[in-house]
Amino acid sequence: MSTPEPVESASAETNPAETTTADTTPAATPRRGRPKGSTARTTRTIELTLTVTGTADGDWQAELKQGSTWLSRGLPVTATAVQRAVQELHAELAGPIDAVIGAAREKRAARVAELEAELEQARKALAEIDE
Repeated sequence: MSTPEPVESASAETNPAETTTADTTPAATPRRGRPKGSTARTTRTIELTLTVTGTADGDWQAELKQGSTWLSRGLPVTATAVQRAVQELHAELAGPIDAVIGAAREKRAARVAELEAELEQARKALAEIDE
């Protein structure tokens, strides 16, 4: 009688280095829902638009808008308040705004000098009439 020879299985012949890890890892199967440990949250943002406009004469006004709704329109603002607000926001914004306000200040000072000269002429004319 002959003894049966052992039959080698197919799995015994395969090299363990040749097996892929994707077939054996539990992560290969997709999971449902949000992944655990995810810190993704939706952050609600609020958009406000502040518009500050000024004229060459130094008159300033502010308007505030949320989305497409106006919250405030045409509010008068002083040049000093504009300068303080801009300096608080960012130093790069302060330079151009200060230049605009400085030009308006010079223009107003020139107008005051013209009015003072005109007033002095009117006082002289009045003094001549009274004599």
